[in-house]
Amino acid sequence: MYNNRDLSWLQFNSRVLQEAQDLDNPIIERVRFLGIFSKNLDEFFRVRVAAIQRLSKISDTKKIKSELGNWDPKILLNRIQEVVTKQNKEVEGTYSELMSSLDEIGIKLITETELTDGQKDFIRKFYIEKISPSVFTMVLNPNLPFPELNDESIYLFIRLASETGNPICSIIEIPTDLHGRFIVLPKYGKSYVMYIDDVLRYNLRYAYFIFPTDYIEAHSFKISRDSELDIDQYDISKKTILDRVKMGLEDRLEGDPVRISFDRSMKSKDLKELTDQIGLSGNDSMYPGGRYHNKKDLINFPNIGGDDLEYSNLEPKLHPDLDLDRSILNVIRNKDVLLFTPYHTFSYVVRFLREAAMDPQVKRIDITLYRLANQSRVISALINAAKNGKVVNVVIELQARFDEKKNIHYLEKMRKEGILVQTGVEGLKVHSKLICIERVFENKIEFFSIVGTGNFNESSANTYTDYYLMTSSKKITKEVIRVFEFLAEPYRVQKFKHLIVSPSFTRDKIIDAIDLEIKNAKSGIDSEVWMKFNSLSNYAMVDKLYEASCAGVKVRLIVRGICCIIPGVKNLSENIEIISIVDRYLEHSRVYGFSNNGDWDVYISSFDLMTRNLDLRVEVGVPIYDKNIKSQIRDHLDILWKDNVKSRLNGIDDSKSYRQIAGPKIRSQIRLHKYVADQLKMVLKNENH
Repeated sequence: MYNNRDLSWLQFNSRVLQEAQDLDNPIIERVRFLGIFSKNLDEFFRVRVAAIQRLSKISDTKKIKSELGNWDPKILLNRIQEVVTKQNKEVEGTYSELMSSLDEIGIKLITETELTDGQKDFIRKFYIEKISPSVFTMVLNPNLPFPELNDESIYLFIRLASETGNPICSIIEIPTDLHGRFIVLPKYGKSYVMYIDDVLRYNLRYAYFIFPTDYIEAHSFKISRDSELDIDQYDISKKTILDRVKMGLEDRLEGDPVRISFDRSMKSKDLKELTDQIGLSGNDSMYPGGRYHNKKDLINFPNIGGDDLEYSNLEPKLHPDLDLDRSILNVIRNKDVLLFTPYHTFSYVVRFLREAAMDPQVKRIDITLYRLANQSRVISALINAAKNGKVVNVVIELQARFDEKKNIHYLEKMRKEGILVQTGVEGLKVHSKLICIERVFENKIEFFSIVGTGNFNESSANTYTDYYLMTSSKKITKEVIRVFEFLAEPYRVQKFKHLIVSPSFTRDKIIDAIDLEIKNAKSGIDSEVWMKFNSLSNYAMVDKLYEASCAGVKVRLIVRGICCIIPGVKNLSENIEIISIVDRYLEHSRVYGFSNNGDWDVYISSFDLMTRNLDLRVEVGVPIYDKNIKSQIRDHLDILWKDNVKSRLNGIDDSKSYRQIAGPKIRSQIRLHKYVADQLKMVLKNENH
């Protein structure tokens, strides 16, 4: 008995939409949550809906079953359309409400029909000086190929009508790269904002001045394409992974369209012409909407009001064991340190690398990279190390979806600086988050490692909750070295006693830990499993947790996104409770805890319980041996579990139901920030005494 993974994901995104509707959130944050919802949905269509459409064209029932959990692809596509159509109606209503609320507090979003004379002059000048050089008007000609459309862009479909000639149809790609989607107008009593779409609409007569025109219609639309990179893992040519990824990126531009979102006021004949030319057919690909598309741009909606329209700032705290004038390596030599971002500052990871880059005793740095910031200080530190004569070995994953171009850019930049760069492992994605530093100390070799749950990305570390264990423990660092040896020579068998490593060992290690809890429960010993991760879609893992529940093991799951378990079913999952927390930070940390007869085993990891993480990726989980750190993580989980403000029940029918817990209000992310701040205060207080 399973919840379908794709419908479960739509439930998660519905919780994001709920944050846009939550009146307790500041108004600008609500607008931005609407943008996050739309960005998520775009990627869902480009990845998952495209995959289901591909499955609908094959006859391999075994593959369909493993991917979709016995769902017929065509039935599932229809169900997805029903859910998304309903959500889109909610989005339009929420958007209208948000714009009205902004108007009430003096921030007005206006269209081209509402401009004053002064605003018209401003918009006309802005168009001529800033926008027109980037505008390409694609006049449709039946004798010429239809223009290739980008699924990252929004377009206007233009119809120019004249009494003296046949109508002319054209397409304009709305340019948002240079100036963003929103233009702030000079303040005139209120603060005014305008979509760049409407700046174009106002200036259409100037854009098409060579055509005699009595009437102009303009309707927005966007398409979503299949974004799967077709990388042939069995290609026997001499093409490298880099070559194949570059070719795949070119092919992605022409990926099959899977959806068109359009202004529902567009004439049916214009819509038909578009869909025929694009190659879409059937109602399952058609999503009518309002005047504006690509609402993901709302993520960057400008706050031209006051600070109270956004979340109050929660400053990252210093770690009590680390300070600005102390060597991080010296601290880690004596004790493990756990960073908990964004509550702790990620800058410690960069400092760790910069110290290694400068230290004359450091000989080598190994690191895995998956997603990086646009201006990565991590890359800068690695280049600094190479310039200082260190051996720097980087394993960068070129197939990090939607970050492929960026990673290729960094690969080429690092190679120019003399860094050894490996492009992953053939047939596997390298998703682990590892750093290993080799240093000479008192004529002996010592090693320092970081094992994380999140990317080495200082940008996402401001909004993603993640753990980074910094350690010099020989038990851990020796096995981190073995992971890098496996990445260099994947045909060599490596054994791991402490780390949990995919693709060979994770599944068995997690199942063995759950089996021990089942055995203890059957012996009358209180048994618990606590897990926190992003997604659970592997059916074997679902079945094992069902088995644990039936044996009397208490299972608590904190699952942000996909969850195929159905909790609370009699004689199946009565002992399973699942919650989801959606708040100002994205809950990204992965934790696996097993009570082990009172002597808790706790792991942090880069993997979720999805088939791809267990079998198709290089992932690493690390045990927490330090008792204080283990206690802290359990405290963190306990705070999350007690959340009665932003936690929802995660099931089939109640995925948007807030948990009702008596007692004082506990908003876990605020409470966790206080927990980390109190730790620092306690240490400073003891030092002052």
